[in-house]
Amino acid sequence: MPSPGVAAVDRALSILAAFEDAPEPMTLAELARRTKMYKSTLLRLMASLQEFGYLVQFADGRYHLGPTPFRLGAVYQRSNNLHDRVMPLLRQLVADGCESPSFHVRHDAKRRLCVFRLDSQHSTLDRVEAGMLLPLDRGAAGRVILAFDGEKGEAYDEIREGCIAVSFGERDPDCAGLACPVFGPDRKCVGALSLSGPKPRFTRDNIKTMTSLLLKAANRLTRSLGGPTEALDAVLAAADEARAPRRARR
Repeated sequence: MPSPGVAAVDRALSILAAFEDAPEPMTLAELARRTKMYKSTLLRLMASLQEFGYLVQFADGRYHLGPTPFRLGAVYQRSNNLHDRVMPLLRQLVADGCESPSFHVRHDAKRRLCVFRLDSQHSTLDRVEAGMLLPLDRGAAGRVILAFDGEKGEAYDEIREGCIAVSFGERDPDCAGLACPVFGPDRKCVGALSLSGPKPRFTRDNIKTMTSLLLKAANRLTRSLGGPTEALDAVLAAADEARAPRRARR
């Protein structure tokens, strides 16, 4: 389906998007292959992108992102104040011994964006970094976002009911993850708070402990954003009740 926007702008943004999963600078030929544009078209568009700092060209002729995307990212973080709200919670989760915490938001119909990430204190880690685009339909964080955006299906009903998703090897066969929703003032899910790491460390006992810590962190973040905490409160209360020793029968 054609974009309703301006074709030249769409093409320029497609050039920038080509760098999302390219760790190294790219040649003009590589960019042409990724964007499926003629080199002459690329050169015209990239001249404007270079002029405004979105791209830079190195001495060897290869291209990479310039400083402007980084600057805009910093503006985004300052404007929504998420950094100051999320990062202390991620640091606390690491201090509590959890796996690596992240905060994800929906990027488009098929992908989620890892906005914040902090590595755990463990020696082996999963391969997730802030700024990465990951699939919505694979991984605990993606499935939480889909569930609270109304995705149909029994699996998503369970996530909505329990406010938690667990995944084993969905995106990476050697990794596992936990995720729960964070709500905003409009009662909608604004993102997913997650823990991820090597699959062998996701034992039943570890999952139970980390789930409680993750839900409490999501509750605090939801509260700080002015969102409703009823659903998270109910899940936490049920978990506390399940852990409490049963009263002796009379």
